[in-house]
Amino acid sequence: MKLDIRIDITRAKSAAVGADHGIRLGELRELEPRVAAAHEILRGERDDGKIGFWDLYRDDAVFKDISETARQFLAMKYENLVILGIGGSALGATALLTALKPPYYNLRSRGARKGRPRLFVMDNIDPTTFRAMLRLCPPKKTLYNVISKSGDTAETMSQLMVVVDLIERKLGVAAMKDHVVVTTNPRAPKVPASLLHPVADHYGLKSFTIPFNVGGRFSVFSPVGMFPAAVLGMDLDGFRAGCAAMDQRCATASLQENPAYLRAAVHYLADTGKGKRISVMMPYADALRAVADWYRQLWAESLGKRQSLDGQDVFAGQTPVNALGVTDQHSQIQLYREGPNDKIINVIEVRRFDQHARIPQSLTSIERLGYLRGSSLDKLLAAELRGTVDALKISQRPVVRIVLPCVNAHTVAQLLYMLEVETAMAGRLYNVNTFNQPGVEEGKRIARALMGAEG
Repeated sequence: MKLDIRIDITRAKSAAVGADHGIRLGELRELEPRVAAAHEILRGERDDGKIGFWDLYRDDAVFKDISETARQFLAMKYENLVILGIGGSALGATALLTALKPPYYNLRSRGARKGRPRLFVMDNIDPTTFRAMLRLCPPKKTLYNVISKSGDTAETMSQLMVVVDLIERKLGVAAMKDHVVVTTNPRAPKVPASLLHPVADHYGLKSFTIPFNVGGRFSVFSPVGMFPAAVLGMDLDGFRAGCAAMDQRCATASLQENPAYLRAAVHYLADTGKGKRISVMMPYADALRAVADWYRQLWAESLGKRQSLDGQDVFAGQTPVNALGVTDQHSQIQLYREGPNDKIINVIEVRRFDQHARIPQSLTSIERLGYLRGSSLDKLLAAELRGTVDALKISQRPVVRIVLPCVNAHTVAQLLYMLEVETAMAGRLYNVNTFNQPGVEEGKRIARALMGAEG
């Protein structure tokens, strides 16, 4: 089966939803010189090592280290893997777990999990949730992966302080190296050391590094996402092959051939020329619902910028919203169809599911249910998707379809890699710095001051 994912912008064109709301082919052609110029800049930044997410999948040494380390820790038969991290340090692993492990994975027996641990991603500091995790995951049976590029993330470091104290009291200091793995910035001269470096040194912890030129929200194919994936038994070779396949498709500036650039162009034109200030990501598969959460951070934090690259106030960026088909047909679609026409909707559809669920010949006394009997849930899901897309067309609401032949490591990697490249191109079209987040840092500084931090 061919595993290439496909992009269809037919329902986002003016021919489908009108010139006021859809993209004209002439508008795409007019944008092509800017895309070509941005492509050269992006390729230059990649070649110069300024931006590093492009080539994470190529690093044989890192993937070998990840695989070997995962095997060593799996030999200790942990029941739980707990990620201490927030934002980009957490959302990628959550998306991979949801997409590629069976539903209700943590509720399955160890045998059904094939000896792999349960996964708990602590991406918040709600004390009720954190204490519940500590009760469910006693340190003797748990491996903790603490992830922070700088080691200066207050939320993550406070979680680590709790865990370190617990391990020391319950298991002893010597046990720390068997229960904590660090993922942080590399050590380098003339660069401030991560606060996790002295922790790793003191306890002799295994450490992975995140390249300086890779931001957290672009780090899913670094050890940030790949070490948890390896521990859970995911197909690392499939991830790498999927990234390579999409990387090859994204090597050209052509909007006809590069799906990431096409999506970036459509979203940029929809926002700046058609008033579509909101981008909705709506997968029609439970497995991909967390991909929409991951995309939400990627799109918002990368493009939501007050200033342009030349220092002008522009207040750029679309607002990303996550939804789920068919669940949100019964909550959000009413707004999308009859509320403000300020959205572009991205529908993710899966051609073939792993499971097939037939609808039996039951409730025969209710004649009106005859159209369902003998059909299947997957067929009904496909009909619901088609019905929603058609209804949105009637209301002149633009839709972009992302079609996956199936859900596996290869196709999910293509999807995530494409969205990363798309975001990089969109940042260039908006003329903003895609890879910083000054609006986030100010709140962090204020919080640290309120907690009594010096400086």
